[in-house]
Amino acid sequence: MIGFAECEFFIHHTHSLKEKRAVLQRVLTRLKQKANVSVAEVKYQDLWQRTGVAIVTVASSRKAAERELNNALTFLDSFPDWERTNTTVEWL
Repeated sequence: MIGFAECEFFIHHTHSLKEKRAVLQRVLTRLKQKANVSVAEVKYQDLWQRTGVAIVTVASSRKAAERELNNALTFLDSFPDWERTNTTVEWL
């Protein structure tokens, strides 16, 4: 089972693309180390207070994939630097 989540985030207190990338790189690197997921920025690369992130996991069952995605989303929500505004989840 393949689980895919696409999330949009509003990044607080950034005033440039450089600041946005610093926040994004720190968060995504920690997520990759902590969870069994692949993650990348897929939207809004040219905006400094918004980002779109895609998260993908592969597991033997839908339940295991759901658990991995939920853990990843909970981890991303734990950062005070940003706020999740929209999430779409798909199963393949």
